[in-house]
Amino acid sequence: MFSPLTKKRFGNFWRIRRARYSLLLLAALFLVSLFAEFVSPCKPGDVADPKTLEPYRTVRVSIVPDVRCGRLNLLPGWTAIRTVCCEPFLDEGAKFDTVYSLPDTFRKAVEARFAGEARPHETFELQPVAGGEPVRATLPEYNGGKAASVRVTLRQGGEQRLPVQLLFRRNGPVSERKWLREVPADAREEVRAMVAEAFTGTSAPEKRFPWGTVSCARDEISWPYPPVKGHPFGIDSAGRDVFTHIVYGMRISLLFGFLLVVWAVSGGILFGSLQGYFGGWVDILGQRVTEIWSAMPFLYVMIFVGSALGRSFGLLLICYGLFNWIGIAAYMRAEFLRLRHMTFVEAAKCQGLPTRRILFSHILPNALTPLVTLFPFSLIGAISSLASLDFLGFGLPPLTPSWGELLHQAQQFRWAWWLILFPAGSLFTVMLLAVLVGEGLRDAFDPRRQSRME
Repeated sequence: MFSPLTKKRFGNFWRIRRARYSLLLLAALFLVSLFAEFVSPCKPGDVADPKTLEPYRTVRVSIVPDVRCGRLNLLPGWTAIRTVCCEPFLDEGAKFDTVYSLPDTFRKAVEARFAGEARPHETFELQPVAGGEPVRATLPEYNGGKAASVRVTLRQGGEQRLPVQLLFRRNGPVSERKWLREVPADAREEVRAMVAEAFTGTSAPEKRFPWGTVSCARDEISWPYPPVKGHPFGIDSAGRDVFTHIVYGMRISLLFGFLLVVWAVSGGILFGSLQGYFGGWVDILGQRVTEIWSAMPFLYVMIFVGSALGRSFGLLLICYGLFNWIGIAAYMRAEFLRLRHMTFVEAAKCQGLPTRRILFSHILPNALTPLVTLFPFSLIGAISSLASLDFLGFGLPPLTPSWGELLHQAQQFRWAWWLILFPAGSLFTVMLLAVLVGEGLRDAFDPRRQSRME
């Protein structure tokens, strides 16, 4: 059936290493998806049992640093009165200048307020006489007038620590470095005891330490759930295994793509060959029908048909097939228009061969170049279209394994990275392999490569 030139070009394709390996890998993925029942750990509709995830339950430890802050009033003799939350700084009635080493700027600012001078908002750093961390003293803005006392706000100085969260599994903290950095050594055993109680559901709400307040909360097992042993790709929002969903979704996507491309190729060959071979009014009528049909809004047709007749694999395949043949028909029409005046076609007519034999035994084998090179790219378009419709909610019926449906879940749960990474990675891998195969076919059938002098 194939001409010697076509056979030579297929031989050139197998010598292109990248395209050859891509085709073999794509075929291997298709075979794996065909045997999805033996590859996946469960069926696509099975919901994971929360009891099996009990060993992977986590406890979230929240640490809120104890930020010390107090307020007091100073009398002219540096005596502290009206102290509020000042226990870490000094006692009621204590001499302020005996507890802290006061810089001259601070003394002048306080004395100016006692003298009735207007002063702006000012902040100073005071060093305790007995040693320790510095204290930040703030004097509010003063508009003037003799003052009986000066208000001072004291705040713990040094580096301000922010609240942190630690994640614990049953065998210990997830991040050992963060655990050692945030929790002092003398309190680690006590915090571990709180975590152990949290796993049993009997821990106290919170506990205060000199360096902060610690609270433990056991994370509930809910969907979606991140990857764990037995579910390497995680669990989706319906409690189903993502790996199983991806394998079955690959089978559906590749079968849909192959069936749609075969359908489109068959319709495109039939329609384009008749237009190109007969020409005249057949070609004109066919072109007008193609233009009218291609102007119909495909997405609106899909929405209308899905709402009227429901959603199913077969109905989606039929609707796609009704529109997907147009591009291939245009290429085949051009090839048949070019080849129908060739010498071998005229010789076949002179021999009295029937039209059917001339079309499919003589012209078609010589018109396979655009058909073969377009096949992988048509497959990519079919797979991406199915994923897009499933993402929008107009594709396959609910609970059908689909990459687009997983990506739709990822849009709702954007923190669930596994719902984005694995479906998008699978879609990218299949499309990349098909592109590499298409590039190899295009290079193999490129007439410039064939006519180039070695």
